[in-house]
Amino acid sequence: MTQHRDQPDQDKGELATPEDQQISTEASSSSSSSPPSSGAAARLGAGVAELHVPEPSADLERALLRLGTVLPVVGLLVMGVAWYRASGTGYDAEQIPYLISGGLVGLGWVLIGLGLFLRYSLTRLLRFGVARMVHEQQAQADRMVEAIARLEQAIRDAEPTAS
Repeated sequence: MTQHRDQPDQDKGELATPEDQQISTEASSSSSSSPPSSGAAARLGAGVAELHVPEPSADLERALLRLGTVLPVVGLLVMGVAWYRASGTGYDAEQIPYLISGGLVGLGWVLIGLGLFLRYSLTRLLRFGVARMVHEQQAQADRMVEAIARLEQAIRDAEPTAS
């Protein structure tokens, strides 16, 4: 007993998978009178129209840019507190823990924050610059196409007609 692929399997109690249904749809569309390429093109166009790709990195990028702004400030504050605490002691042995715990950690936070800030602010700037450049090149290409079309029309108008 043969079964169609888009019908449920009666013996196993299973439904056809989406891939099976797609194969069945493609088979029925290829057997119809319309050419299969137009159906595929229509499906592709519909799929592209429905496609929505969110930008998941936008929120993360904004958060890291803010972190890159806040970290240097906090690092400078930690270094200032470490310096203030170390300046109250006269012994070098008491100043070293403040230098290590406050000064170096604060310096690390400043460097990490500046790195994050530079990376994400430059990314935003370059993204804007590239988008602007693409837009300008598209406008220039459109002007070139129009100029070539006018030139072609002028050449056609100037040609003597052979009658």
